[in-house]
Amino acid sequence: MGFRSLRVMNEDRVAAGQGFGTHAHHDMEIVSYVLDGELEHKDSMGNGEVLRPREFQRITAGTGITHSEFNPSSSKSTHFYQIWLLPERKGIEPSYEQKNFDPAELRNELRLVASPDGRNGSLSIHQDARIYLSRLDEGATVEFTTTAKRFAWLQVLRGKITLDGESMTAGDGAAVQDALQLSLVAFGDAEVMLFDLA
Repeated sequence: MGFRSLRVMNEDRVAAGQGFGTHAHHDMEIVSYVLDGELEHKDSMGNGEVLRPREFQRITAGTGITHSEFNPSSSKSTHFYQIWLLPERKGIEPSYEQKNFDPAELRNELRLVASPDGRNGSLSIHQDARIYLSRLDEGATVEFTTTAKRFAWLQVLRGKITLDGESMTAGDGAAVQDALQLSLVAFGDAEVMLFDLA
């Protein structure tokens, strides 16, 4: 049911022409990331967007929103992740943000894609949490340094890696505490999402 402020890590596959009808959320930070295909979004704030690969979407549900999500393709499925984070407080005004990140900035680097202050062009989230994304070439190593009072969650989106020597494959997640240095090594091309949590 969650790890620190990370409440939900959903990996979804949506068949062509299918999706999720209008439904409500409140007091949640919702981050979506498309791996393959497209996801059409409509909400009660007046937003109507199509989310494509490499694009992130952040919804602050706050005092309450309704939205729907559908795969607009007639032939291709959609593969995406949806992440829920508890907000720093209840009753925040709802808002929406969508960003595309340059693949060159993701290659063998942990690129900040969401943060409390939106620094370095990242999405702004209302929580003491930072989300990083990386696309790793075969044999590449990336390291992440944290502090004794922070926690981490690693989600493997594609491929196979080791995290401090432990093998992980696509779909696997790992909760990390009491580790100041994390080392990720890719076995073949891989893509990972790392959460730095209070």
